[in-house]
Amino acid sequence: MSVLFAFLHHVAAFTLVAALAAELVLLRGEIAPPQARRLALTDAVVGLSAVTVLVVGLLRVFYFEKGAAYYFHNGAFLAKLALFAMVAAASIYPTLKFLSWRKGAAVDPQEARIVRKLIHLELLGVVLILLFAALMARGIGFIG
Repeated sequence: MSVLFAFLHHVAAFTLVAALAAELVLLRGEIAPPQARRLALTDAVVGLSAVTVLVVGLLRVFYFEKGAAYYFHNGAFLAKLALFAMVAAASIYPTLKFLSWRKGAAVDPQEARIVRKLIHLELLGVVLILLFAALMARGIGFIG
């Protein structure tokens, strides 16, 4: 069962990265209504995959792998959780913009630039999460 949850966790994480990259591609140039609808749909995939990463990850922490005591005494794991929360917070503004653009609101080029920058920051956050995951998997960051 542990292997299945590890697999689901990784698939959701890769889906999250792919959807964020797709958002960046869709944000190139002028954003017409069909593109705005695709952005909103792609952002729904971002949200669903992020929730899946979180839920499956927490199930792995509490019911599989090394147990909650190990993870909550590891600085790398705590950094992962903090970064995950920051990435989630950074995703709120783009989500609100995508929803308003989908409903036909005019796309301000300055807002689109801000959204692109936030998505770049989200991707950077995901890369750092991967770094902390590798550290954690090697037992680095244990708080005794």
